[in-house]
Amino acid sequence: MMKLKYLPLLMLLYLVPSVSLAGPIEKIAELIKQGNAHELANFFAASIDVTILDEANVYSKTQAEIILEKFFKENKPSTVKLLHRINSSAAYNFGVLILTTEKGKYRVSYTLKEIEGEMKMIELRIEIEKT
Repeated sequence: MMKLKYLPLLMLLYLVPSVSLAGPIEKIAELIKQGNAHELANFFAASIDVTILDEANVYSKTQAEIILEKFFKENKPSTVKLLHRINSSAAYNFGVLILTTEKGKYRVSYTLKEIEGEMKMIELRIEIEKT
């Protein structure tokens, strides 16, 4: 009888680590896979360096969201493969994905920096994947 009392707590301890494993790199990868520019913009810093194919500029958070929304409309995402992740620093993270869309494959890289206690994207690059 006493052992069953702690069963819910034990089950909770097994579930918690699996939930907290998804860091910002993985969350961003999932949002890119969904083509969700609006939710992705929540990770943007106030200004962000964006390169999409041959267009490169520094944009405000709102401008970057609009540009990314346009890219996703023209290139509907189907799969994402996390190729590379650097999250050994508490201040900087870096991720590289292969994004497969209806029109082809793209290499997506992004840099996150800790700003006011939160990881924010300061750079996003989307390039044609060279196979």
